[in-house]
Amino acid sequence: MTRKTVRIAMNGVTGRMGYRQHLVRSILALREQGGLDLGDGTVLWPEPILLGRREHALREIAERHGLEHVSTDVDAVLADDGVDLYFDSQVTSAREESVKKAIAAGKHVYTEKPTATGLAGALELARLAHARGIKHGVVQDKIFLPGLLKLKRLVDGGFFGRVLSVRGEFGYWVFEGDWQPAQRPSWNYRAEDGGGIVVDMFPHWEYVLHELFGRVRSVQALATTHIPQRWDEQDKPYDATADDAAYAIFELEGGAIAQINSSWAVRVHRDELAEFQVDGTEGSAVAGLRGCRVQHRSATPKPVWNPDVPATEVFRDQWQEVPDNGDFDNGFKAQWELFLKHVYADAPYHWDLLAGARGVQLAELGLRSSAEGRRIDVPEIAL
Repeated sequence: MTRKTVRIAMNGVTGRMGYRQHLVRSILALREQGGLDLGDGTVLWPEPILLGRREHALREIAERHGLEHVSTDVDAVLADDGVDLYFDSQVTSAREESVKKAIAAGKHVYTEKPTATGLAGALELARLAHARGIKHGVVQDKIFLPGLLKLKRLVDGGFFGRVLSVRGEFGYWVFEGDWQPAQRPSWNYRAEDGGGIVVDMFPHWEYVLHELFGRVRSVQALATTHIPQRWDEQDKPYDATADDAAYAIFELEGGAIAQINSSWAVRVHRDELAEFQVDGTEGSAVAGLRGCRVQHRSATPKPVWNPDVPATEVFRDQWQEVPDNGDFDNGFKAQWELFLKHVYADAPYHWDLLAGARGVQLAELGLRSSAEGRRIDVPEIAL
């Protein structure tokens, strides 16, 4: 085996997702398993360069994990010919400019979503990357989760027949920060800093719906701010200017209708923080992040509406669990592996900056739909 070291500039690893999912559970996990085998006698050894604004925080992370390279100078790192790839998990408002610099420097780019604060910026990134000839990818982690992989297995196997509807529930109560610390950063609730649940979650719903059921053709949404005041990391109150809940209906290619509620102001009464129920002519399924249950047409009971007597059926017991039938790795790590194989072994990969732009487009149109109080068509976009 030949070991090939690849130097990856990782910008934003002091944040929750950048540190936990991308550094620890993806890149460091690849190192713990001995690198990534490309299948041709080459093993990739990822060497992260930790980038950010707070040098002390970067050094603390580096020391904790035995890493050598940290920097607060993005331009200098991008000018280094030995750096192969740039990754970005900064706050949304800082991402577009940094990714643009990385593209100009000729680095392959892998980035969190949303890729920009608006569709024009997201499309520009995709076009610049295409013109520069670099390889580029956008994190679309939900489709690599066990529950949704099982759901895709059902779709691909024709289990549902004709899909009629998709109903999604996502969210949990994010503490306001006054008497218990908030479990999300305060910028998420300030529109001027790129916050808002539509900007955060509609890009997810775009690729989940697109990958599993078909392209989103129209959106009708209502976004709102249920909690108008929160407390920041310094225990100071601030006005929440971004939406913390959104209720949306998406019309899909092929005629299926998806309805997804997203909220950071809801208390959880379901098995997982995100669940999707899919109903089709031949069967139904309920998928979460890890589990998936089904009810086939042939095993569907015959409920009778009678509010005058107590229900005697335990409806959840009438569903069958879909088996794992395989091992599921961390979804972020799985997509990192695919992107690295795309860059260094030319493996196929379609979750690129144009795919990321579709997510930004859906968020932008969702907010417009809410502001104008009407359904809006989602046109196809291209380079």
